[in-house]
Amino acid sequence: MGLLTFSINVTLDGCVDHREGIADDETHAYFTRLMDDGGAMLWGRTTYEMMESYWPAVARGEEDAPPAMREWALKLEAKPKYVVSSTRSDFPWTNSHHVVGDLQTAVQDLKDATPGGVLVGSGKLATALDQLDLIDEYKFLVHPRIAGHGPTLYQGGLPSTRRLDLISAEPLSNGAVALHYRRAD
Repeated sequence: MGLLTFSINVTLDGCVDHREGIADDETHAYFTRLMDDGGAMLWGRTTYEMMESYWPAVARGEEDAPPAMREWALKLEAKPKYVVSSTRSDFPWTNSHHVVGDLQTAVQDLKDATPGGVLVGSGKLATALDQLDLIDEYKFLVHPRIAGHGPTLYQGGLPSTRRLDLISAEPLSNGAVALHYRRAD
């Protein structure tokens, strides 16, 4: 059974708006390494549509992008992508699959079938999965910014406080810090 890892960019004040992070080569290289280590990606519909609107074109060479972004796009193209959505069922992007049925059962089955682990990168979906006790570890890239707006991490709330054990903390040269935590309980 693989681990379910929640990974996302977040500012110091908890904002998870993708436009607020540092989108440089170092950040893309960090997320490419995370993706390389995992067996599949898991997103909600909104994140899928945001990713689908840009990254396939980068992978095809239709958008100008630095090498680190192109590498991310090419690897993302090949990676299995699972999407949770109650409003959309057609996901034409290469290697995309619709998660159907009971969320807890479907995601547990995905974890069981993916020894390399599953990387979830959607804030609202991660909150729902954490409410179901499905997230095993957390890899946050904390950016040296205060956004002053949302959406924020765990905006939907959790039934109780999550105790975490720090596995590693790695400062990046751009000022961001990569934090890796595992559930303590």
